[in-house]
Amino acid sequence: MKRLRKVLLALGIFILGGLLGACSSSKTQNTWSEDKADNTITWGVKADTRLFGLMDVKTGQIKGFDIDVAKAVTKKILGPNGKAKFVQVTSKTRIPLLKNGNINAIIATMTITPDREKIVDFSKVYFAAGQSLLVKKGSSIKNVKDLNKTGTTVLAVKGSTSAVNIKKSAPKAKVLELEDYAQAFTALKSGQGQALTTDNGILFGIASENPGYHVVGGTFTNEPYGIAVDQGQTELKNKINTALSEMRKDGTYQKLLQKWFGNVAGFNLKEASQQ
Repeated sequence: MKRLRKVLLALGIFILGGLLGACSSSKTQNTWSEDKADNTITWGVKADTRLFGLMDVKTGQIKGFDIDVAKAVTKKILGPNGKAKFVQVTSKTRIPLLKNGNINAIIATMTITPDREKIVDFSKVYFAAGQSLLVKKGSSIKNVKDLNKTGTTVLAVKGSTSAVNIKKSAPKAKVLELEDYAQAFTALKSGQGQALTTDNGILFGIASENPGYHVVGGTFTNEPYGIAVDQGQTELKNKINTALSEMRKDGTYQKLLQKWFGNVAGFNLKEASQQ
């Protein structure tokens, strides 16, 4: 009996050791080595955000500034034959998908914040956004201070920093969080809220297709966007940073910014390109 217990104990230790070894191995796995071997980087991108990442129903492809930046970074890192693969994410799902290994990097209008830096690593800033407001033309709301009235409802998207910022800037306003920007804008049109808040670039994208609405009040926060990789993936992060620097030097970055935002009325290209 004692011998059987010893055997079982030894077997248990062996299995546990194997499991711990597997966990350790997956945690220290070098994403860059895999990307290089596959000649592919898998990017988490949004598909509901005009100008940054929006699904083209005719082609079934996601198009936007983030998509083009990801493609350009991929070519800089892997060479002209490098492939960029895209996986659709939302503000709520992007970090879990990165942590689970479903994607290698996130480029999805993601603000660099101290809380997020505790769980992911960010590249240099590739787009300097700022939170703003979208309202129906003729609205009495002109800036964030006008939201601080009893009975005002502000619409935001789950998993974004927007709702938190509004609660700080307009504590008397009620905040209604929706799953994505399409739902949030539908709620604005149906009168469920008096303003939709998120980063200015996203709001300008919505306004460009909906002439009855406009962006007001300028920006009341700084929302620098970064490309996120999992913690410990320093080699991939450094490769991305080098690519972004090269894109700014050779004019690729400026061309992409002009392509997507150059004709957007009221949008400040110089401000958005700041590092």
